[in-house]
Amino acid sequence: MRRMANDVIFQPDLYKGTANYYDRFRLSYPDTMLTDLSRRTGPSGRGRLLDLACGTGQLAFPLRERFADVWAVDAECDMTNAIRAKAAATEGATHVRAVTAQAEELTMDAGSVELIVIGNAFHRLRRDRVAQLALTWLGPGGHLALCWSTSPWAGPLDWQRVFAGLLRKWQEALGATSRIPPGAERQRQTDPDQDVLSRAGFDPADRHQFTAEHRWTIDELAGHVRSTSFLSPSVLADRAPEFDADLRGELSPYAIDGHLTETVSFAYDLAHKPTAAAG
Repeated sequence: MRRMANDVIFQPDLYKGTANYYDRFRLSYPDTMLTDLSRRTGPSGRGRLLDLACGTGQLAFPLRERFADVWAVDAECDMTNAIRAKAAATEGATHVRAVTAQAEELTMDAGSVELIVIGNAFHRLRRDRVAQLALTWLGPGGHLALCWSTSPWAGPLDWQRVFAGLLRKWQEALGATSRIPPGAERQRQTDPDQDVLSRAGFDPADRHQFTAEHRWTIDELAGHVRSTSFLSPSVLADRAPEFDADLRGELSPYAIDGHLTETVSFAYDLAHKPTAAAG
């Protein structure tokens, strides 16, 4: 399979060892957003949902009741093992199927999917290839939703700026800056996701945005950091207690009643396969 010349390639296994933290400390998508997504896409109740680069199923599980078949696909076996365990322990989730595969290498029948969702991960995939495959997998009139949310260190508040600076310091100290490929963000700016989807043959995507207030404890933020690819448990290793102490020392002055509050932005870009599209 030929790689696009402008692909930014992320290392494999970047999330190894993060699944437990990912499941516990990544924020859930708000019900208002998922209800809106369902209203706009109109699942039949008999179709298939495909959650690509699914993590531990932050989209697959809350959307599962609207589909007869759910495929939760991730390249990292830690994530798909967590999906299997959660499906076995969750009522009404026997139809959630975990598949360990690269999104670009997945085999699926043409026209067999009603809705494809990708949460906070499209930028990590070979976007042109995945968009082309998605168009083929979807039935006529099917939808692809790129879902995302902001990170707690990315906002304008004083504690968020301190948090971002601390993360940069620790990435440099641990030699972890290269875990995010250089040029990844620039690629998305010069070739936006919506352009990639249009190039593949989707109708122009519409963005739908939502906000929710969230109150973090410092321990929860430490757990959230361990869910990332750049300061995962394997990266922090035996310096994890030192990192936690530094995090607490830097952020405690900003906490009110033990919490740090932010307004989280959630959104999804919804692309539609033309009814007359081939495949």
